[in-house]
Amino acid sequence: MPAEDAPRSKAPVRDVVVVGASAGGVQVLLDLAASLPGQFPACVLVVLHVGAHRSLMPELMSARGPLRASHPEDGQPLQPGAIFVAPPDHHMLVDDGLIRLTRGAKENHARPAIDPLFRSAALACGPRVVGVLLSGRLDDGTAGLQAIKRCGGLAVVQDPDDAEQPEMPRSAMAHVDVDVCVAGARLGQVLADLVRRPATLPAPGTRARQPRPERTPGETVFVRLRAAVRRAGCRDRSGRHLAPATSFWKRGLPRSESKSGSIFSRPGEST
Repeated sequence: MPAEDAPRSKAPVRDVVVVGASAGGVQVLLDLAASLPGQFPACVLVVLHVGAHRSLMPELMSARGPLRASHPEDGQPLQPGAIFVAPPDHHMLVDDGLIRLTRGAKENHARPAIDPLFRSAALACGPRVVGVLLSGRLDDGTAGLQAIKRCGGLAVVQDPDDAEQPEMPRSAMAHVDVDVCVAGARLGQVLADLVRRPATLPAPGTRARQPRPERTPGETVFVRLRAAVRRAGCRDRSGRHLAPATSFWKRGLPRSESKSGSIFSRPGEST
């Protein structure tokens, strides 16, 4: 094999870990920071529902383990072995290897919200992403985990029986083909193993998934995700297709009103 062709055959690594938590998730995040190894080869991005209130999570997580945690600056590159925590009142996104901060509309009553981070990481990094959903109320993160799975990444969920607030993990378990369900105390160990496995291998202790057909040269992750949205039939009042921007993006819902006021309807149904 020619030397210039070698990198193309190398399987992608899972070097982006996105974590979402809400009520009951602080202690799990602190335990995660304490259990990750100092040579952790992935970038960890964390969203905790803090609203506009000051967050001390970077300082608390840095004090608990070997990895440095911080609020990122807009445009800061992803960095292996670093923990970035979404700053108050800002969504945190991933775009072309960079972290983007925005004060876009709230999702699931929250800013920062989990779904925007998960969706953007799925689109930007595809199978390199491991999505982790922890304790919390309602269902923020479910649609984002769906996007991660559709783009070839892995979905890890805290065991609902282990979570202080089990609604978010239960929602994910009900609507996403979860790869690993784990107690919070074992999360660091599981992630340390996952990020060292090529993205083509199944998660440890889970069933192997059927291999996906090779993409055509013109096919991209974005095109595949957009096609999935079209199949789900999500439209606004004017009939335009909507991106999976809220947790209502689930198959089988004939019509519902989003928390931001948008209407989702099946094709052909009047609004």
